[in-house]
Parts: sequence; structure tokens; C-alpha cells
Amino acid sequence: MTAPRRTGGAPRRGDRRVDRPRTAALEVLRCVRVEGAYTNLVLPAAIARAGLEGRDAAFVTELASGTIRRQGTYDAILGACIDRPLRKVEVGVLDALRLGCHQLLGMRVAPHAAISTTVDLVHARQGKGAAGFANAVLRKVASRDLDAWRDVVAPAIGGDRDTRMTALSVRHSHPRWVVDLLDQAVPDGEVEELLAADNVPPRVTLAARPGLADRSELPGTPTPFSPYGTVLEGGDPAAVPAVAEGRAGVQDEGSQLVAHALAAAPLTGTDDLWIDLCAGPGGKAALLAALAAQRGARLAAVELHPHRARLVARALEPLGDRPYGVVAADGARPPFRAGRADRVLVDAPCTGLGALRRRPEARWRRGPDDLVTLVLLQRRLLGSAIDLVRPGGVVLYATCSPVHAETRDVVRSVLGARADVTLEDVRPLLPGVTGADGPVEGTAQLWPHRHGTDAMFLALLRRSR
Repeated sequence: MTAPRRTGGAPRRGDRRVDRPRTAALEVLRCVRVEGAYTNLVLPAAIARAGLEGRDAAFVTELASGTIRRQGTYDAILGACIDRPLRKVEVGVLDALRLGCHQLLGMRVAPHAAISTTVDLVHARQGKGAAGFANAVLRKVASRDLDAWRDVVAPAIGGDRDTRMTALSVRHSHPRWVVDLLDQAVPDGEVEELLAADNVPPRVTLAARPGLADRSELPGTPTPFSPYGTVLEGGDPAAVPAVAEGRAGVQDEGSQLVAHALAAAPLTGTDDLWIDLCAGPGGKAALLAALAAQRGARLAAVELHPHRARLVARALEPLGDRPYGVVAADGARPPFRAGRADRVLVDAPCTGLGALRRRPEARWRRGPDDLVTLVLLQRRLLGSAIDLVRPGGVVLYATCSPVHAETRDVVRSVLGARADVTLEDVRPLLPGVTGADGPVEGTAQLWPHRHGTDAMFLALLRRSR
């Protein structure tokens, strides 16, 4: 999606024109950098504070999110235009320069408007000297388009693997360690397609919650795989009545398919208690609870962090007579009797490297050392889920990471350590999805470049005794 053209114009600050949309985008970058905020969570607040809507709101969203996605490429370009290391550039100026780069190289903004409004931002916040510096740098950036700059800063796609991976890292704005892990996970020859797909802004996808809303009342095009979703062509999802009333929600199609697969897994015997072991912020839990309620079952949603547990409770409120419960507790030590549940979802905390379209800051926030801690947690959570489920019951393990350490290796480790669980084929539970073979036989893998969803790994395990 390309943001609408803007040519500047905004309220005055002193004797300089300070553009409100660009100021809002700069504030988003600051919050993400300084406060560790999530782009998608701080954007609505920044847009509201600036009093923006419609085209201006869309402009801010693309400017902030696109800048963060492309930060690695833009930093390489800025490095070629500045005669000192970027770490010696004042961070507020660097944020503004990145915004200027995205307008010049990634959006349909007239060069004079991109440069002048960025310089005005810098002048208002850092003063005349910094503004002159920003003006000189952005004029150099404007001398080439994005493809030409890529050829300058990352010219070697051929050559040996190390050279190629480094070039892909710069050209597609992913840290090198991420490129290496994704190259190992994706089918041969597809890593560049995946990296490119990570930088395409995701379309807004809605999910109707069964029993509360029907997909036919949602605007947009029906999702190709999920029976609950539609894809919006534009507009504010909060303006959709079913979304405003909590009968539907914004939810990626891959996320919808995780809930669908758990609900569709065949069972014999009881089917009255479902557990979502890592429920925050509540999208999958809301869809699961609606599906469970239709069968007379109850969902127990577990979330470690109290503030996220409150988000889950808010997402579940429209179900009314509470066919659910929300517990703020550690999913690795849940307050439930072992062997009681019929279905358990482990949507495990992970690096999030499969959801970089939707979470642009994740690629810069994680590091390779995070994997060790996360994998140990994933194994504990999956073991806990197996303990909770009754013989004959099922556990769905899901991550929005395709990395082998968080997918294949976790499943194999747990299967190797336990004699009371078997791996079943999850692929028949994914309606119409083809080419979704996972890294372990019977598991499934969804890909942004193939399926248009976040990358989702799914493994279905059944408790045997």
C-alpha cells in the first residue's frame, strides 16, 4: 500500500512551518527507540494527539512504519552521505533524517516537500545548525532513487554465501543474523522473496467471531483461507460496527488459522475445557472463546503479565455470559489440574521473525542471544500444555517465527523427552492452504511471500496416555 501524496503544510511553530503528520511520525520513532514501544500500539495515540484522520492518518502510519522497516537500508545510505559514523549524529536528528529518507525513496512525496519539511522539523527541535546539516544530507540522498542507492551500498548479490547474505541484509533492511536464520528456515532459493515480503505493509484483516458476527457483515474481500476473515481495502477498522462492538476484531489470517486448527482437531470423548496458555493480547483467545461457546465449551485464558491479561479480558467481554475465564499466571506453571483440558493452545513467545511486516521494530529489538532464553521457555510451555491435556486431548504449538530453533527443534525435543504424546498431521485442518509443509513431517508453515499471512508454524500433538 502506498501512502497518499503530501506536499507539506501544517500549523506554524514560531516562524517555521512544522508539519503535524511528520511531527507525529517523529514522535512514534522516538517512543519506539527510547521507550521500547510497539509501533502499532503507539501510532493510534500519536495520530489522535495530533488531531489527524483520513489521508493524514494514513500518511503517518506509512511514514513511521515504513521508516522503521527500512531503517537498515536507510542507515547504510545515510552512512554514505555523512562524513562521520552515524553513532555520532544526534539521535533526534538521525530519526528525522530516516523519515526524510523514507519520503524521498519509499513514498510518493515531492523531493522539495520531503526535504523542506524534514529540515523544518530539525530546526524546530535542534536548531539552525542541525537544520543546515539535515538539508545538506537529504539533498545528497535525493540525488539517487532507492534502486540506485542499493547498488551503491550493497552491490554484490552474487559471489559467495557470506557476501550474498550481507548484501541481502542491507538491500532488504534485516540484521545479518536474521537473514542467516531465515535463509536456513525458508525453502531453497526463497529467502530474498521472504525478505522483500517483510517490507510490504500488511493489509488490515478482520475476523468475525462466530456467534457474535458473520463474515458477511464485514467490509472487504473474504480471506482466501480463513472462514472468518475479510481484507479491508482501506478505511479505519474501528469504524466497522462489528469491530467497534467487539463482535469482530483486527486479526491476521495466519493467526485466525491457528485458532481454527485447534478448534477443528478431531476429538473423542469430552470437549468442554479449552485453554489458551499464552493469551495476550487476546485476538486468538477471542476467536477461540467464540468457537468454544458454540459447542458449549469454556475457554480459560492464561496470561503472565497483568496488563496484558486485562487486554484479554477486554477482548472477551462481548461474549457476554462469560463462557471463559482470564487468569494472570505463568503458563509454565498454570493453576489448573493436570489432565483436565481437552484442547490447549501454546502460542509461544518467540523472536517474532515471521511477523516483521506487522511488527517492524522486532527486527531491531531482538538479538541472537534471545533465542536461548526463548527456546527454553517454549519447551517448558509445551511440556506444561501436554501435562494439562487429558489422554486423547490435543495441544497446538504455534509460533510466528519460522526459525528452526523455535519450531522444529522445540517439537523434536519435547517428543524425544516424552512417551505420552504423538505428533499428528495438522495440514488437513488448514482449509485450502497448499504448499504449507513444515520442517517436521505433519507440521505446517505459512509464509508471507507465499500465503500473504504472517509466518506461522503449527504442530499438533495428541496426549496418548
